[in-house]
Amino acid sequence: MKKVCVLGLGYIGLPTASILATHGHQVIGVDVKAEVVDRLRNGDVHIQEPGLKTMVKAGIHSGNLLVADKPAAADAFIITVPTPIEPDKKANLDYVRAAAEAIRPYLQKGNLVVLESTVPPGTTAGMFADILSQSGLDPYLDLQVVHSPERVLPGRILEELVSNDRVIGGLTPEATEIARDLYASFVQGEIFLTEATTAEMVKLMENTFRDVNIALANEFALMGESVGVNVWEAIQMANRHPRVNILSPGPGVGGHCIAVDPWFLVQAAPGPAQLIASARRMNDRMPEHVVDQVRALLSHISQPKIAALGLAYKADVDDIRESPSLTVIRWLQATGCQVAAYDPFVNPDALNVAVPTLEDAVTGADCVLLLTNHTAFKKVDVPALGHLMRTKVLFDTRNSLPHTEWQEAGFFVYVLGDGVDRNLSAPSAVPEGVTAVALA
Repeated sequence: MKKVCVLGLGYIGLPTASILATHGHQVIGVDVKAEVVDRLRNGDVHIQEPGLKTMVKAGIHSGNLLVADKPAAADAFIITVPTPIEPDKKANLDYVRAAAEAIRPYLQKGNLVVLESTVPPGTTAGMFADILSQSGLDPYLDLQVVHSPERVLPGRILEELVSNDRVIGGLTPEATEIARDLYASFVQGEIFLTEATTAEMVKLMENTFRDVNIALANEFALMGESVGVNVWEAIQMANRHPRVNILSPGPGVGGHCIAVDPWFLVQAAPGPAQLIASARRMNDRMPEHVVDQVRALLSHISQPKIAALGLAYKADVDDIRESPSLTVIRWLQATGCQVAAYDPFVNPDALNVAVPTLEDAVTGADCVLLLTNHTAFKKVDVPALGHLMRTKVLFDTRNSLPHTEWQEAGFFVYVLGDGVDRNLSAPSAVPEGVTAVALA
């Protein structure tokens, strides 16, 4: 498997292609977006990931990594295209289908075909194999077809592609063994072999586990607000139990995996997947709850301005896929709020309400709404920001900021899940005197 064609140069495909290239393989990286291809050919990358630009440039300069807009003949094909969710919560497999059709003219007997894209159980053995069979080659006899899901964390992708354990499931045992040999050229973690549908299920189970546990934390947060408990303190104490590890609540769940993958299990088995579906609905409710809390905090202001801090779905990355921040912002606007959003990792052109600086976001604002717990937000000059605002209110949905510092600067501080001494149903939830802060 010397020559490898990787289809889809996104968050997984580009790191995978560059790692293969730096481990002696001849790699053709394929993407249908002309701007992505042009940018990579010019030595730049379209993804912020530590070490990625250096590795891509090394692969290209060595001649082992070529970038193209269509596939070419190879020994192995790896498909890493996205699988978004439809409004009806069903998997959109159009990109997988298009990629399989794109490589079909180039397939030869003995080729390895790897589907890394996350898909509902049965996709590899079903729709994917059916498309490949239209090449005239039997996916079970003439090709080596496997599913091997990625299991990495944005911000640590290059490290985890190498160090994490790998699951490989083939349509045949021979295909599984051949795929293992390819991945063993760079994977240092343990490689586990199974069949295709089990491999699909493993990836979905991993992300569903986290989604269900986040939903439990979010439900605890709502209960804390209802019964007058600081849920963060309660979680910290509960986690002192040796067999308890409650996760952190927040404004929702984002990213291309955890917010999406559980629905693939619901799609495959809607009858049994009752807990999974309920957890998904719980997490999808959180942006609306945040908006309701903001509106209650600022109920005395007719058209408040909100400084939304953080567009990415998690801290210190630029990934806005399925980010709950976007939903919160959209719903705030729908209720009549003016929103200015700032994220130090995200290009301000990504959203029409995004602004280039933190100062732009907070000037004239009535509330700082912390949606993503970027490290940079913990180090801001709080008094200086306060002088730029009309009303000094902080709503921290991640419990990540130094609240005492904000309070000492004159801010009323509200934390998601903190039900102690909070009464948002009052005509004005913000204490007297905080509502009339003059602009600097």
